[in-house]
Amino acid sequence: MSKLLTIAIPTFNRAELLNKQLTWLAQALRGFEAECEILVSDNCSTDNTQDVVKRCQSTFSHITVNYNRNNENVGVLKNVAYCLHTATTKYVWAIGDDDPIEARAVTYVLTKIKEYKNLSLLFLNFSGRNKITGEPVSPRTIIGNRWFDADSEDGRGDGKAIFEHCYDKSVGAVIFLTATVYRTELVQRALDIWKDAPNNWIFLAYLAGYCAEHGSVIVTQDVYMECVVGVSYWQKEQKSALLMQYKHIPEVLIKLEENGYSKQFCRRMIVKNLKEVNLKVVLGALRRWPFFTIKTVIPFLALILVSAFQLISSRKVKTVEFNQSITQQI
Repeated sequence: MSKLLTIAIPTFNRAELLNKQLTWLAQALRGFEAECEILVSDNCSTDNTQDVVKRCQSTFSHITVNYNRNNENVGVLKNVAYCLHTATTKYVWAIGDDDPIEARAVTYVLTKIKEYKNLSLLFLNFSGRNKITGEPVSPRTIIGNRWFDADSEDGRGDGKAIFEHCYDKSVGAVIFLTATVYRTELVQRALDIWKDAPNNWIFLAYLAGYCAEHGSVIVTQDVYMECVVGVSYWQKEQKSALLMQYKHIPEVLIKLEENGYSKQFCRRMIVKNLKEVNLKVVLGALRRWPFFTIKTVIPFLALILVSAFQLISSRKVKTVEFNQSITQQI
């Protein structure tokens, strides 16, 4: 790997936004041209995306701009996975073509990945803003408009524990694409292990969790970008809310358990997911897609029961062991 960082942009039919993001990158990468490259993965756009990239390739001096055009629209998730799986640099940072990012973020990322040789995952903190109202948005579990509340910038903490804390606080934070920088070999290994991952709407949580388990993790205190809430790609899919809540979140947690995370954490998060159930979404889906909804929700409820039983059993075992230990000491 000759270069240190790939900044990848998956895109589809948003040539104007892509042009703006590439122009920003050209400015932000000044002084770092030899260490970085740009990858644009075009999901078979029908607008002038190709022209935008060609113009950038010809005008950006000393910046490598690679271009991939899919033969057909493979869907946003598989396009993101392509960006991560084909990077050849030590780290890969995939960003949205419309996400506003501060220029200092590039300097920060490069500084940290040079400083910490064992760094496997970097979360850049971000703020949230509602697309319709313009008001700040943040998870209910976090005070203030800063989506990550785990500050770990020294690269010395327990990566798995840091990820668990971040996931527990906000699943939305750990699946925000633009906020995450992965160690390339680890994220590619994770994709190879779970080949069906790009069919899961929150597979980025699995990728982050896998990387976190195999090295050190940084979570920034400062905010480096903004997430515009209400325009996410998954919200355009009719069945996405139902699938994410009742199928995809449990799938990711089971995969994390299979890859080294404790049963207690994963089952606790599955049970916690029950608290997020939105009956309006379920009833609406039941009216529109009765068979699909029943097929999706019933396995989820069964998994909740099994997970709850396992948690209760685990607590009883720990209580017995504790009592036995106290008895022996007496």
